[in-house]
This record gives sequence, structure tokens and C-alpha cells, in this order.
Amino acid sequence: MDALSALARGVVALLLDKKKTVALAESCTGGMIASALVDCPGVSAALLEGCVCYSNAAKMRRLHVLTETLQNFGAVSAECALEMVHGICDTTGSDCGIAVTGIAGPDGGTQEKPVGLVYMAVQCCGRAPRVEKRVFPGDRTQVRTQAAQHALRMLQEELKEV
Repeated sequence: MDALSALARGVVALLLDKKKTVALAESCTGGMIASALVDCPGVSAALLEGCVCYSNAAKMRRLHVLTETLQNFGAVSAECALEMVHGICDTTGSDCGIAVTGIAGPDGGTQEKPVGLVYMAVQCCGRAPRVEKRVFPGDRTQVRTQAAQHALRMLQEELKEV
């Protein structure tokens, strides 16, 4: 079992044990987190929804990310990740949410926002949302995989606190 699958199984076990639900707003991970969770038996009792909101228009329409946020900070920002996680939790009624936005590469990066830059936000059970910034090394697949793993770890930590 690879690391992503193992993390997903651990998160699903916690969600089921604590009787909590989760919804996902994925951009650069493109459904990778949802796929890892769906591989776990019993997840249907916990996973409400996963959406891939890759474009800015989708982020605004589906997750209610503000135009001003995208203009002032960009889609790859802590501010956008926080609005994404708020949006997915608010629109689904889930107990927990994960949002991921970043630059997986191989191009699209700048000096300010390099390839591998990812913001991950987690909101869980009414607790204050948490956002983290990471710059992951590697190719496109490696960046996406590391981002998915890190986001699941963040949710796992939050679930252990509730």
C-alpha cells in the first residue's frame, strides 16, 4: 500500500469513528484526494462530495471565491484556499473540508510563485480553519501526490483533536 492510500484509510477510519463528514475542493490535485478516499471501503458514510474547481470561474461559481480575492492574491494563495474550504463546507454542509490550490508544473511558475507551490486548507467541526503553504519538489505527479498526502495529514491531525 502506498503512502497516499495508507493516509486515506487512516482518515476514513477517523471520519467513521467520529461520525463526521468531509467534502473536497481540489484544484491542482485534480480529484486525487477524492480518488484515494473512494478506494477505502465504507467511505460512502463520510464523503459527501468532491469537486475539481480548476478554473477561476469554477472557483467563483461553485465555491464562492471572491473576484477580489483572485485579483488581489491570485488563485494560488492562502486567501483563495481559505475561501475554497469555506465554500465547500458551506455549500455541502459537511463537518470537514479540504481545499487545495497550487502550481503543479512543469510550467506556470514565476519567481514569486514557483512550480511546486501549493496552499492547502482544512476546516473541521467548527474549529478555526487552518491553511498551510508548501513548495513540493519533483515533477507534476510528484507535486500533486505530495499535496494530496499533506492535505490528508492535515485533516487527520484536525480529526484527532475533535
